[in-house]
Amino acid sequence: MRSCLALKLLQDATTGAIVAAPTTSLPEEIGGVRNWDYRFSWLRDASFTLYALLLAGYVKEDDAFFDWIIRTVKLEGTGLRVLYPIDPSVDVQEKTLGHFGGYRGSRPVRIGNGAADQIQLDVYGEVLDALAFACHVSEYDPGPVWKHFRPIVDWVAANWDQPENGIWEVRGGRRHFVFGKVMCWVALDRAINLAEQFDLAGDREKWSEERDRIKAQVMERGWSERLGAFKQSYEDERLDAANLLLSMVGFIDGTDPRMVSTIDATLDRLVQNGLCYRYLDAPDGIEGGEATFALCTFWLVDALILADRADEAHRLFDGILARATGLGLFAEEIDPITNAHLGNFPQAFSHIGVINAAVSLAHVGQTGKVDPRKAAAARKAYSGGGGAAGGHST
Repeated sequence: MRSCLALKLLQDATTGAIVAAPTTSLPEEIGGVRNWDYRFSWLRDASFTLYALLLAGYVKEDDAFFDWIIRTVKLEGTGLRVLYPIDPSVDVQEKTLGHFGGYRGSRPVRIGNGAADQIQLDVYGEVLDALAFACHVSEYDPGPVWKHFRPIVDWVAANWDQPENGIWEVRGGRRHFVFGKVMCWVALDRAINLAEQFDLAGDREKWSEERDRIKAQVMERGWSERLGAFKQSYEDERLDAANLLLSMVGFIDGTDPRMVSTIDATLDRLVQNGLCYRYLDAPDGIEGGEATFALCTFWLVDALILADRADEAHRLFDGILARATGLGLFAEEIDPITNAHLGNFPQAFSHIGVINAAVSLAHVGQTGKVDPRKAAAARKAYSGGGGAAGGHST
């Protein structure tokens, strides 16, 4: 409930836009330079937020959000923008405020965010996944808005095979990130299903061909025998916690040996004291370090559930919940040694993770209850908790 309240308070009542966090430049490392402005609406964060609220039973939140998308999001030559201001007149260009000392000496203090100029392919999958889930869980009618979404699907079909900056918004050059490719697969998969189920217009044959091409390419180029796991990008032999989502979005079964091996590699190399890093020693183009990423720990809970390891998942879930602040809130990151909360606060991503993991545990009878009607709708949408048929989760 506290996480739902936090997410609801991150939605602007006048526009329907959902911000990633209400703060700027709270550091990921005390005294470090990884200080970012999160007071904007990222399509990824906003879609995940809507998804979590729908999953928790708040089915009236979708209209305002999709209305905002239709009013704000426009397909441009390079695709969709990554982030948008709540107020269209606000400048998103990243600037530093040199006259501020920063939180506990953490400089620079920034306003705006350079990620606005990046290409991040995963946002397409997250937006289409949120639309598909809303159509099934809250009976949202995609017909009136489909003309705005269909061009997005066509763009994905034509442009998925290009390098990008990835979900973590790296500034070290564009690469072929595995997670970005998988989410392009999700975008096409959800669009095909919506078109079939609601008799919507679209080049389903082309979408299906490209969806299959993505799957084949990721399985061939995205797997690392050396790591025993799906790797961060085609170019890098590094782990990335984002790949824990591969089973949750239905790209691969949660008990597939490659998925299980990816989970075990993550537990072995990215987890410290029950908390999960996004990645380690990856070329992200930014100085300094960071702490563990709260959302990644919750993703690990979901992945373990889908791997039929619910008891292990529950222990991990209890462990991170014990690190919440006295108000039951989470920042973006947590120091695995001191349990200090770092980064912008409160962070939508983290509270999305709380809700998704809690519902997944309820699906498999670990704790809490799930409305059977919601569970059925989640299964129909190829989403839902860890107990959903077909091995798909949030």
